[in-house]
Parts: sequence; structure tokens; C-alpha cells
Amino acid sequence: MSIRSTILAAAFTLASLGAAHASPLRPIEGRSIHLGDLSVVVYYTVEPGGYRVVTTLAQGEAGTPVRFVSVLSPGQRALLSTPNQTGALEISRNGDSLTLRRSGALSN
Repeated sequence: MSIRSTILAAAFTLASLGAAHASPLRPIEGRSIHLGDLSVVVYYTVEPGGYRVVTTLAQGEAGTPVRFVSVLSPGQRALLSTPNQTGALEISRNGDSLTLRRSGALSN
């Protein structure tokens, strides 16, 4: 299965976040979020150096997927935002909890 097909399948099968509220995520549990016309899929694994967070973005059905990998220690966060004010996604780690929060003018 191609990366694009995998992302699209995950986007249709995983639950979406509600606007402007935080939602906890468990290890290996994928989450699909839409930031305007961007489809975003986030999951993480627990590793000795921290939580390895994998975030994949694609624009529409024909867009080329882009993957970001970060390792978060307790108290750290990563922020993804769009230039056209469609919103932002904050991924934050507080202790043993990873939380996704999106805000702005977002669509599901």
C-alpha cells in the first residue's frame, strides 16, 4: 500500500479531534485531524529517549505526504500551523501523557 493510500485510509478510519480542545493520545493510537485542506495523522511510541511522535501531513487526495518525526521529553511541545489561518495543532507532553490540541478556524 502506498504512503498516500495509508494516510487516506487512516484519515477515514481514525477519530477526529474536536475544535479548540485538548484530547489525550495513547501509544500507537493514531489520530486523524484536518487543518483546512491538510489531512494530518499523528501517533507516537514510547522510547528510552522520550516519546517518538510521528506526524504525517498531506494536502487533499493528490498531495505528496510529508512526515515529521520528533522526540518529546516531559514538558516539551511541538506546534504545527498553517499560513492561511486555517488553524494550528499543538502536540504536548506532560509527564506520561501526550495531548493534541487544535485551535483556530478549522474544519473536520
